[in-house]
Amino acid sequence: MAKLGKNAQNEQEGKETVEFFKDLDREALNTERFLEKYSKPLGIVFGVLVLGVLGFFGYKQFVVAPKNAEAVKSFLAAQKNLTENKNTEALGGKSAANPGFIGTSNEYSGTSIGQLSAYNAGLLKFKEGKFQEAYDLLDKFSSDNKTLMAMKYGAMADAKSGLNKNDEALSLLDKAATASDDPYTTYFFTRKAGIVALGLKKNADAKKYFSAIDEKYQDYDNGMSDSYIEMTKYY
Repeated sequence: MAKLGKNAQNEQEGKETVEFFKDLDREALNTERFLEKYSKPLGIVFGVLVLGVLGFFGYKQFVVAPKNAEAVKSFLAAQKNLTENKNTEALGGKSAANPGFIGTSNEYSGTSIGQLSAYNAGLLKFKEGKFQEAYDLLDKFSSDNKTLMAMKYGAMADAKSGLNKNDEALSLLDKAATASDDPYTTYFFTRKAGIVALGLKKNADAKKYFSAIDEKYQDYDNGMSDSYIEMTKYY
């Protein structure tokens, strides 16, 4: 009986295998008919896709790559002037011969180097006391690097403080304090936000910032947050 059972099982498996391959044949036939019927429109779609891919890589190879190379060259020239304390030359923007950070930012605004140039130009404008120009340049900067974004918001906050817009500065410092995963960066801007809040007599906000430092960043603060928390009660 066991032997007959095994034979029956093998026969059943054989039937299932045959049916499976019949299904595959039907699917293949259906696919073949579909391709035959729609070969022309499919060919057009495929051609468009191929052209799109080739176009993308062509753009990257022959437009973006050379543009990035020129942007880097321009940025490094400005950076060299900055390291030599030639701030005016580093800022540039007055002639094609010396684009500096300003010219590089304007010419290559669509590149990462162009945006970084705007960031550096913003810092130099801040040093000149041109706070609105500094803010506008810094606002052009964007990065996937969270710490750099925190520094951007912090510098923009300084520019707003220079314009006596301290409420806006506080809002930007709050962004700076939450933008980065780096603990020291978070501590630094949280502390700065607390001090600005204290100056604005927003004691509840100030206490929130200094309490956060007391809970999470005591290693960086040397106990100073306790003093600031006390100040929120009486200042």
